[in-house]
Amino acid sequence: MAQLLDDRVMRHVFDLSYELDPGRGTSVLLIGDPAYEPTGSVAALVTLLGDLDPRDAGAAIVVEALRQSVTSARYWQEPGGEDVLAALPDVRAALEPIAAALSHRPELAWWHEDRRIAQWAIDWRDAADPAPFVSDPAAELVRWHDATRTEEITSARERPSDPLANWSGTWWSAPTTLPHTTGELTDGRPAGLLLVEDSLGWDVATAIPVRGAGRTCEIRGPGDWAELCRRHPLEVTASRRQDWYRTTGRDGRWVMPDWLSVATEWDAVHLTTIGYLAAATREIPVANGMSSVIAGWAPDTTYWLADVAREIEEPRTFWRMIEDEWVRAG
Repeated sequence: MAQLLDDRVMRHVFDLSYELDPGRGTSVLLIGDPAYEPTGSVAALVTLLGDLDPRDAGAAIVVEALRQSVTSARYWQEPGGEDVLAALPDVRAALEPIAAALSHRPELAWWHEDRRIAQWAIDWRDAADPAPFVSDPAAELVRWHDATRTEEITSARERPSDPLANWSGTWWSAPTTLPHTTGELTDGRPAGLLLVEDSLGWDVATAIPVRGAGRTCEIRGPGDWAELCRRHPLEVTASRRQDWYRTTGRDGRWVMPDWLSVATEWDAVHLTTIGYLAAATREIPVANGMSSVIAGWAPDTTYWLADVAREIEEPRTFWRMIEDEWVRAG
């Protein structure tokens, strides 16, 4: 958000991020004037951040900053230069007051809210290709569990144990094949339109109105996720080792929630927006030398573990990407 408020911040971030990026000169190249010399400094950036007033950020800027944060999440390679920069102690200290001010703004109360009543499922197809909202979690949970266990067993047998090995595979910890929905942004658009990790570049979408009931497990921060892993553990060390090492820098045993087991206790699991910001993309210690990662799970998303969510008799809405903005088409 700071970059969107002040071009000088953007300039310093650009220079410093390139200098700090682990892929500098290889996967990340500086293209342009060969005589260009980066001039950004951490001290100047910290001063600029201290002068910012978060009250100058309107709702659109905050949503765009959140969108950029979500779309830049990556679990299959090292943190980028901007991530390294933001983690520097002086920069982190300068950002914390801005984050605190944002999290307490009345119009952003939905960041802290549990699953809201109004929910939308996003189908990345337009109105000419309709599809029903399908909710059959029971069968899918069994398939997911069997596939995940098979991958872990196969990975333990065939993949190297070196976390630095050039290997990648399944990196997400969300039950991505289950029915899932989001609430709405303050402008009325479904959050699932904008807040997408690892987007495939969709430019049309159908938003399906959904309502659900039942017991919802709320993930409001890393502690809630760790508790879910302790109660319903599924070890995924062999299948996630290399990817999650790149993301967190941690070499050790990894666990995630066993969603088939979670379904015996809960009908749905909801990750709040503040929970995402506090916990996603980082190591979450669990117990007994085990840790976990929230990966592939966007803010304010609910995954339905039981057949308790239904499309309601309200109109679907149709959306199209126009000039990098989701615009309602019908």
